[in-house]
Amino acid sequence: MLTLAHLTVEYDGAPAVVDASLALEDGHVLAVLGPSGSGKSTLLRAVAGLEPAAAGSISWDGHDLAGVPTHRRGFALMFQDGQLFGHLTVARNVGYALRLRRTPNAAARVRELLALVGLEGYEDRLPATLSGGERQRVALARSLAVQPRLLLLDEPLSALDAGLRERLATDLRDILRAAGTTALMVTHDQDEAFTVADRLAVMRDGRIVQQGDIAEVWRAPADPETALFLGYARVLSGPRAGALLRAAGLREAPAVAVRRSALVVADRGPLSGTVVSGRVTPELIRLVVDVDGIGELDAVARLDTHPGAGDRVALVVDASRLAVTPAGH
Repeated sequence: MLTLAHLTVEYDGAPAVVDASLALEDGHVLAVLGPSGSGKSTLLRAVAGLEPAAAGSISWDGHDLAGVPTHRRGFALMFQDGQLFGHLTVARNVGYALRLRRTPNAAARVRELLALVGLEGYEDRLPATLSGGERQRVALARSLAVQPRLLLLDEPLSALDAGLRERLATDLRDILRAAGTTALMVTHDQDEAFTVADRLAVMRDGRIVQQGDIAEVWRAPADPETALFLGYARVLSGPRAGALLRAAGLREAPAVAVRRSALVVADRGPLSGTVVSGRVTPELIRLVVDVDGIGELDAVARLDTHPGAGDRVALVVDASRLAVTPAGH
C-alpha cells in the first residue's frame, strides 16, 4: 500500500502540495484529477522521489520512503511523451531495463509484454515509424517490464488526439488490470480518469478536496467547484435547487449539480419553459431552456423533434443526472 500522510511540497518556499493525505491499496488504480497548476504532477514527482517533502510522509507498506532514492523505490514512471529511445527498436526499448539487470529470458518477457499491449510483431520497428498511440503502448510495456510495485503515470494520454485518447484509455485500463499493476495516475481529463481508474482524488490549489471510489465521488461532489470540474454543467442553490429537486421527486437540499442531459423534452412533465437556443448533434438536440421559476438550464431533445428558439416545451428530470452538493453559489 502507498500512503501519503499530510504531505507538503514546496518550491522556493511556496507550497505546491499542501497537507495531502491518501492511500492506494495493492492492485488498484488511483487517478489524481485536477486542472493545470493544481499540484497533481508535483505530488506524483514527490512519490517518485524527484521532489523532497517539506512536511508529512510518503510510505510503502508502512515503511517511510524519506531518504530512499528514486531508483531504489521499485516504482516506474511513465511520462506523457513516452520518452522512447529513438535509435533503439521496439524490442530493445521494452527490454532496456531487463538488459541492465541481466534478467534471464529477457526476450521472452519482451514478447509477453508486447502481446499484452497489442503490439505483437512490432519488435524490429523503430519509434519514428509508429503512431502516437503505438509509441505510448511501447512506453507502457517498457514501464511494466521490471514488474514495478507501483506504476506512476504522468498525463499518459494527453499528447494524443481525442478519438485515440478515448480508445487507448480503455486499453490502458484493461492492460493494467490484466497485469495486476498498482498505479497512480495524474490527469486533467475527467473521462480519462473515469475510464482508467477505480478510485479518484480531486486536487485544487495544491489540496486534495475529495477522494473515494469513482462512482462515490461522481454521485456526491464535495462542493460546487468540484462538481463543475467533474463535468456537471451548472450548480443551483436556494429556491432554484428546491424547485428542480421537487420536479425530480427528490428531497430538497441547499444545492444541486446538474448535468447537461438532466432535463429532457417530453410531451408532458413537471417543468415547462421557453427554448432560448439549440444545436443538433449526431445523437440528440442540445437546448438551452429558460425554465419557469428556475431560469436557464441545459436540456436535450430527440432528433425527431424540432424545438426552436421561442417554442414552449415540457420537461422531465432524470434524477440520476443530478448530484446534491453541500453548498452553492
